[in-house]
Amino acid sequence: MLLYAVFLLLVALGLELVARHAHHRSRQMRVAVRYHRHHDVWECPTGQQLKPIATDYARRLVRYRAPAHICNACSIKHLCTESKEGREIEYNPDSWLESEIARFHRGISLALLFLAGLLLVVEMIRHQRPMELLILSGFLVPIALLGSQSSAAFLAPRRVVVAKDKETFRSSNESRF
Repeated sequence: MLLYAVFLLLVALGLELVARHAHHRSRQMRVAVRYHRHHDVWECPTGQQLKPIATDYARRLVRYRAPAHICNACSIKHLCTESKEGREIEYNPDSWLESEIARFHRGISLALLFLAGLLLVVEMIRHQRPMELLILSGFLVPIALLGSQSSAAFLAPRRVVVAKDKETFRSSNESRF
């Protein structure tokens, strides 16, 4: 059972690493554009602005688009977009740790950590020799630490993003993120 608990611990850590890598990679795909937080616009490599056109409060996404006539006349359009409506970006203003997919992965990791901890506790009850208890405790401590950190992040309240522009975003009377 000790090996199974260690296996669950490694799977939980692997899920965290894969999820972080996927998120980091998706952020790198926007490397050609730069976000200007103070103006809430993205800037393409040629200096054109992608402005917010829609917000999906349920999915916590903001869509930005560059003017079609500018993109269609751009010399590097083939490197940037195939769309005839202008380059479009969907942006989640939450950080990775606050996004819903992160919460999903963290929930799976927590379940695996809980199972690994439970297996180790059962083994500690079965094997009560001091050396065995010491070895099992050595594995239980990191699982408990990781579990407490992950559960704190999982249970933390989510940040609310407030709309800035009433013409672009839904009115303040509608539901927010």
